[in-house]
Amino acid sequence: MKTCLHCLFMFFTGGMISWTFGAEPVPTPSASVIVAQVKKEHPRLLASEGDFARLRSAIVTNSTLKNWHAKIRQRADRMLSQPPSQYEIPDGLRLLATSRRVLDRVQNLALLYQLDGHQRDAERAWLELNTAAAFTNWNPRHFLDTAEMTHAFAIGYDWLYNFWSPEQRRVLREAMLEKGIRPANDIEAKETWWARARHNWNQVCNGGIGMGALALLDEAPDECGSFLAAALKSIQLPMREYAPDGAWAEGPGYWHYATSYNCVFLAALESALGTDFGLSQIEGFSQAGMFPIFSSGPTGRSFDFADAHSEVIRAPELFWLSRKFNQAAFSVYEGKVASGEPLDLLWYDPRAERPMRGDLPLDKYFRHAEVAMLRSAWDDPNALWVGFKAGDNRANHSHLDLGSFIFEALGERWAIDPGADDYNMPDYFGKQRWTYYRLRAEGHNTLVFNPGKDPDQDPAASASITRFGHDANPFAIADLSAAYARDATKVQRGIAMPGRKRVLIQDEFDTRSPAEVWWFVHTTAEVKTDGRAAVLSLHGKNLTARILSPAGATFTVMDAKPLPACPNPSVQNTNAGVRKLAIRLENVTRERIAVVLEPGLSPSNLLSIVPLAQW
Repeated sequence: MKTCLHCLFMFFTGGMISWTFGAEPVPTPSASVIVAQVKKEHPRLLASEGDFARLRSAIVTNSTLKNWHAKIRQRADRMLSQPPSQYEIPDGLRLLATSRRVLDRVQNLALLYQLDGHQRDAERAWLELNTAAAFTNWNPRHFLDTAEMTHAFAIGYDWLYNFWSPEQRRVLREAMLEKGIRPANDIEAKETWWARARHNWNQVCNGGIGMGALALLDEAPDECGSFLAAALKSIQLPMREYAPDGAWAEGPGYWHYATSYNCVFLAALESALGTDFGLSQIEGFSQAGMFPIFSSGPTGRSFDFADAHSEVIRAPELFWLSRKFNQAAFSVYEGKVASGEPLDLLWYDPRAERPMRGDLPLDKYFRHAEVAMLRSAWDDPNALWVGFKAGDNRANHSHLDLGSFIFEALGERWAIDPGADDYNMPDYFGKQRWTYYRLRAEGHNTLVFNPGKDPDQDPAASASITRFGHDANPFAIADLSAAYARDATKVQRGIAMPGRKRVLIQDEFDTRSPAEVWWFVHTTAEVKTDGRAAVLSLHGKNLTARILSPAGATFTVMDAKPLPACPNPSVQNTNAGVRKLAIRLENVTRERIAVVLEPGLSPSNLLSIVPLAQW
């Protein structure tokens, strides 16, 4: 996943640390109390010597673990002949690819040393770590790079502690302190930058540096204890964003990035100190695993709103969350999609072998993040599934996508989100952000009023799902009025799944003056239209779209490019292979747009139009 200096653009709130949702902060101990609780033996991060011994035994009898172990062995064997990672900042900003490569290699090699005892794995890990220890710095200006490199060193130091010579330990220890922990302590002391963030930067930085501090806590108690005392307070800020039901406003992809580091930190606190000091009991965190489950459609791809991606969410932290909160559904999901990463092996929950999610509801509304998902069935690859977004345009990594949706049926994604663009484009997180097509409302499956204005939704607007129904005809209604307040006095969008056999998108709005209004759906399907109906074709399958209202409206098919009057920077994605099904209305003041999407070529009886107020 790409990352960014988004903190410089969006997340500063001013003042010292403050709390959301009216909740009191979890009391945290002083540095001296933390230092007094650390276990002296190594390994102590995420697993003890006894944990590794039990895992060695489980691999012998469990076919899943045996298969994953073999995959890790294959990856590690390839690493043995590869040169060590070098200090490379190809985009002029991020060392992150190098930090992640070091972490991946060290984690795989160190785990295999614990499981197999081969000296060559530890020696190759040393080559990787010793090379990175000699770097001038770990790029603290983009502190995610520093945090992830510190994480790599912490794992290598702790899991291979008994292999290292005293001199090797000194090299690793000094690198962590000089290049990771000390720069982080400066930031924590001032409560600036990522220490005040309420999004992924906080968890990654506190989690990655926290791993280093826990690895060295008994050897550098003043510096490491000071960091951990501050981190236990700071990380509560983003953790409260999971309330009340586990969702994440940055989207499922960034949910994984944030939650993985959050769980690694809490798990390491428990393994090294015997407690997470109550952090895991923060409201919503126990439900965090529900978000990727419901945000994944029958194809396995995720709801890629904001700067997220549509790839399958593979999240070993779901195994840890499953065990921690007795949520078998989390393990069942991860068990189906896991690729066998080291933490899959370490945190594996045997309940992953159970049938898929039969006890979960079909529909889910996530409050605070303000997204809803409706589906016709679990475990049916041809099921209907829709993800619908309201939310807050001010959320970190947000796009101007209030009211957007994606849709799957027949094993295909018909309505797509084009996704993030290149983070290295000029001012992607600055003044030009809302000039880029993929970030604007016109680049999503939502409405645009009077195109040509910049921006085309209010970047400060938020929208709530005002009504949600989950019976045989599930629906969600969002009030989008704030997003379009410049042009309209009221804008509402409802999305329903009548009989769980088709999807209805219905918009009702009152404009301030006669307006031009566009309705968009982006798709990779081939599209043919006769005006009031359109047939979408993808991989030999078909979907029919029909306009129910207004009477004179017709479909057009367009390239996924800016409208002529809209901003069109020369440097941005061309969206090759993406089309959009569009409706254009002119000189309208009060109107209702209703479109039904139904799998196949022979739609069932047309629906009667019912005002949103009567849904």
